[in-house]
Amino acid sequence: MNRILRRANKKVSLGGAATLLVVVALMGQVLGFLRNRLISTNFTVVDPGLSDAFFAAFVIPDFFFFTIAAGALGVAYMPVLADKIEQGKKQAVLDITNSLINIAIIVMLVVAVIIFVFAKPLISLLAPNLPPDHFQEAVTIMQLLALNPLFFAVGGIITSLQQTYGRFFFYAISSLFYNLAIIASIFLFKDSFGVVGLGIGALLGGILQLLVALFGMIGLQFKYRPIIKWKSKDFRFVLRQLPPRSLDQGIDQINSVVEVNRAQNLGTGPVSYYNYAMTLHHVPIMLIGNSIATAAFPRLVNRLSQNRPDLFRKDFRDVLLTMLWIAFPVATIGYFSRGYLARLIFGSVAPEVALIFGYLTIAIIGRTIYAMLSRYFYAYKDTLTPLYVSIFAIALNIYLAFTLAKPDAYGIAGLALAQSIVAMSEVAVLFVVMIIRDSQIFNKFFWASLSKIVSVTGFSIVAAFIAVSLLPLTTSDRGIIALGAKFGAIAGVTLTTHLLISYIFSLDQARAVIQKMKQLILKPVRIDF
Repeated sequence: MNRILRRANKKVSLGGAATLLVVVALMGQVLGFLRNRLISTNFTVVDPGLSDAFFAAFVIPDFFFFTIAAGALGVAYMPVLADKIEQGKKQAVLDITNSLINIAIIVMLVVAVIIFVFAKPLISLLAPNLPPDHFQEAVTIMQLLALNPLFFAVGGIITSLQQTYGRFFFYAISSLFYNLAIIASIFLFKDSFGVVGLGIGALLGGILQLLVALFGMIGLQFKYRPIIKWKSKDFRFVLRQLPPRSLDQGIDQINSVVEVNRAQNLGTGPVSYYNYAMTLHHVPIMLIGNSIATAAFPRLVNRLSQNRPDLFRKDFRDVLLTMLWIAFPVATIGYFSRGYLARLIFGSVAPEVALIFGYLTIAIIGRTIYAMLSRYFYAYKDTLTPLYVSIFAIALNIYLAFTLAKPDAYGIAGLALAQSIVAMSEVAVLFVVMIIRDSQIFNKFFWASLSKIVSVTGFSIVAAFIAVSLLPLTTSDRGIIALGAKFGAIAGVTLTTHLLISYIFSLDQARAVIQKMKQLILKPVRIDF
């Protein structure tokens, strides 16, 4: 057992970390699709109000978690840890980590009490038009979720410590158990507890996620101590970094509160439809944006700790270009195959989900880019700039949500359109700020490569359009074989076109992929006689 733990905690390279996170994130998204498919078929199809209650119950616990604790998870915490590790100050690392864990426990216990006691007025504020029976179900689920922000906060701190040491395994797999618990709850509790059983599954999933994350601490010789080092300058510095980052995350969660309120105002069902579409929207962002940026962040922090801004810039540009090269064709596939995906994953609610997801495909590109751009500022221990940009973004999004998400405008699709407009606006502002702050961050090579990627994407769009025209979605297309075959063909044509045209345009990303394919195909096979 110890040998397995040591191997799981082994330090990995940037490429290895990115591969691990992408693979596990893909597994997580598959589980997420399965979870939502089961929720859709067992609850939404029967009564959309059931799943509306379930999704609405998550908004407030998530709001408290991201507002209060998420600032400590990585971006405000890891740069300080990297400095201390580079200086060999292991005791400082332990003191900072223990102090943050204990602060999180105290604050999140208070939050848990607030959520549990005030669940009814919070749901009344969030979704006032829920039918009485579904309203009470939402209240009960929210009360069950009251402790989850505590589990996620502590888990986030200890996995951030693991990532700083270059260890990603338990961080990567811990979230899988959350979805597995919710999936299991559908089969275990549906008949006895109904939709409230999903809340029980989510609570058990939060506990399991924390327990799995704790296994990753075994190889670090970490000893928990119930202390808070108020006199530590390093700890106080982290605390000073928390408010801007926490407000940044909290502002984003205000957006979720507004969206649920607007969706629920449109009737029964839109809350669920929008959440299903957002699940599709989050998949490429998690796989390409968050996974790769998370894997790259410790290296970027270390470059600055080593006083090598030149290598920091190079690594940042290389990773960002790779993310863009992958994100553009993925967004193209998402847009043209949205109907196939929605019907394959969500069944009877596919038309509504496909409509919303179509407007979200531009946001996929924007959110993927943002995942990396924000790391630039966090690596420099600047949490204020992303906060100011987020304030602008949330103000714009709230305005657009109230303007576009009306029955006489775009309806529920207006929320998705607002997301895409805001995502690209946010990226544009960050780009300008970065160029003003560091004129060397984007050189001629970067802009030349970016223009090539955009040009190549034009060919990919044409390829996807032709593929969809030759393989249209018909009313008779049902099941994983028919829908999966058409989706696979469309995706295959688009990706192959993107890869080959990229190779012709001499893009480094395509050359690396093709070189790797050659090595795998032409690798000699040893035969023993």
